[in-house]
Amino acid sequence: MAVTSANRLELLQIADAVAREKMIDPVLVIEAMEESMAKAARQKYGAEYDIRAKIDPKTGDLTMTRVRTVVEEVENHFTELTPADAKQWLEDPQIGDTITDELPQMEMGRIAAQSAKQVIMQKVREAERERQYEEFKDRVGEIINGLVKRVEYGNVIVDVGRGEAVLRRDQLINREAYRTGDRIRAYIRDVRSEVRGPQIFLSRTAPEFMAELFKMEVPEIYDGIIEIKAVARDPGSRAKIGVISYDNSIDPVGACVGMRGSRVQAVVNELQGEKIDIIPWNEDTPTFLVNALQPAEVAKVVFDDEAERVEVVVPDEQLSLAIGRRGQNVRLASQLTGLDIDIMTEAEESERRQAEFAERSQLFMDTLNVDEMVAQLLVSEGFSSLEEVAFVEMDELSAIDGFDDSTAEELQARARESLEEINAKALEHAKELGVQDDLVEFEGLTPQMIEALAEDGIKTLEDFATCADWELAGGYTVVDGKRVKDDGLLEKFDMDLAEAQHHIMKARVQLGWVSQEELDAQTAAAEAEAFGEEGIEGTDAETAATGDDSEEAGA
Repeated sequence: MAVTSANRLELLQIADAVAREKMIDPVLVIEAMEESMAKAARQKYGAEYDIRAKIDPKTGDLTMTRVRTVVEEVENHFTELTPADAKQWLEDPQIGDTITDELPQMEMGRIAAQSAKQVIMQKVREAERERQYEEFKDRVGEIINGLVKRVEYGNVIVDVGRGEAVLRRDQLINREAYRTGDRIRAYIRDVRSEVRGPQIFLSRTAPEFMAELFKMEVPEIYDGIIEIKAVARDPGSRAKIGVISYDNSIDPVGACVGMRGSRVQAVVNELQGEKIDIIPWNEDTPTFLVNALQPAEVAKVVFDDEAERVEVVVPDEQLSLAIGRRGQNVRLASQLTGLDIDIMTEAEESERRQAEFAERSQLFMDTLNVDEMVAQLLVSEGFSSLEEVAFVEMDELSAIDGFDDSTAEELQARARESLEEINAKALEHAKELGVQDDLVEFEGLTPQMIEALAEDGIKTLEDFATCADWELAGGYTVVDGKRVKDDGLLEKFDMDLAEAQHHIMKARVQLGWVSQEELDAQTAAAEAEAFGEEGIEGTDAETAATGDDSEEAGA
């Protein structure tokens, strides 16, 4: 039927009611109605026509028009016409002008009305989805309360007011079981706009969920006086949280625990009894690691910055406590610090040190032709290789108890003679393997390095220049979330990534692959970026970034 004056106000009332119910803009509903009316008109007059509908938002009057465009050459006679044909409507028609013809009111049949209804519903659903996405997209990282609407295959569908959210079963804490109508609190992990509508993903196992719960319970965290620096969780079982206070008068651990444990207990209750260790954060990594391994006592920490790996020595009776049930304690400490942790007892460390001591002593006995006592004295003073003995300052050798100047000179002479012999054999072996002179004469590589390269098939300077820095110096690759060591060809000669990259680029310059100016520009840009991002001062940027020194910290 036609849209009569009686129906006009009803049309606006329907649009307003739908907008209020779906909480969307009434203009969007009216636009959907206009499109539906235009679609119904095209079904009557022909789908080829460009028919448009307009509803007055104040009076509800419906106007139907057919639109044609003036073009130079007509391709579609239903929507286009030439300037000559357009002169009966326009005095001076120009290309691009439009001619609008008003159509009479039409009777809308059952099929047309059904089609119009579908268009309106589709547009309303799209507007509703867009409104829902806009509302929740900026709430990622917040905690939200909702009601369990239903449970599907272990996944919990949550009514969050103006939409539905999904709490997947892998994001539920163990032993949790929800039924329809239960109240639930969860962390908004992600919001995505997908074809079937916005998808809101919740989590109760995310570390951020615990951090947000503490923010709600501890006013000092909300105010920024205390900051949560790191969180590691084994959901439903145990967690560790690192906190720091920016006010010396406030104890961060005590503030998070609360009076008689009231604050931390509120978080524990929400997390189904998950035990929480609150640990004071420390900028000194070894110190923070000692705190993170509580309640175990730590005797010593050996920290390797380059490998992001740490060795922790604990008393024999503390080993099981440090590792924890099924490795839980050390695993959480590793997550909290971001380091790979190796735990050993004092007895195991003592055995390893004795083995290293004996190996180095034997090296000096064999190469320097000295007795066991002299060899052990050198090892005790920190010498670990022939190169150190051969090229160290004479004063350092003569300062060892029992050594005089003549002894020091004799030891250095023997060390250099032994090195020359070893280098000669290495170079001879390398040439037997087919090493070319351009690689032998390359400055910066020792004969032993050249031998190691030759054994791996690198026999020319061009072969060397195609290598990657990690192939020479070694590195780490993340496989299945774990750091895996990649051994470098020259790693045993204490070559780090910066030195490896320097040699490779030098070889490429020598081969003419890049110019010295380009190399200098790249080096300057890399150093400037490192200084800007890392704040490294007074050191080579790449060497500082890789950090090849290890340090020991006693606990």
